[in-house]
Amino acid sequence: QVQLVESGGGMVQAGGSLRLSCAASGRTASMYSMGWFRQAPGKEREFVAGISRSDINTYYVDSVKGRFTLSRDNAKNTVYLQMNSLKPEDTAVYYCAAKFSTNYYVPKTVGAYDYWGQGTQVTVSS
Repeated sequence: QVQLVESGGGMVQAGGSLRLSCAASGRTASMYSMGWFRQAPGKEREFVAGISRSDINTYYVDSVKGRFTLSRDNAKNTVYLQMNSLKPEDTAVYYCAAKFSTNYYVPKTVGAYDYWGQGTQVTVSS
């Protein structure tokens, strides 16, 4: 079992930055691929970024490439999503997810992940 707790959400103006954190407890987080998803009102939850257990592979949805950076600190059992140049369309509840995985695998679908956090709200005003 893994428990995930997100933090760092908030309200910013367009062009601003936020850093989301996802702290994992329970089994060692280094055994899991980690992902961030987001869900805006009336929309489906979508993949934003994911990082492999080994930190070798990182993937981003096209709309955030060049603006968001995903990293992990396995010693702290924490993953970070640095979000720069935020846009109003980035407004959503952001969820952290974990999947027990091999070293290189990065799932990109909701159904592939085993554990989820409670979500943190990100609001970007124009």
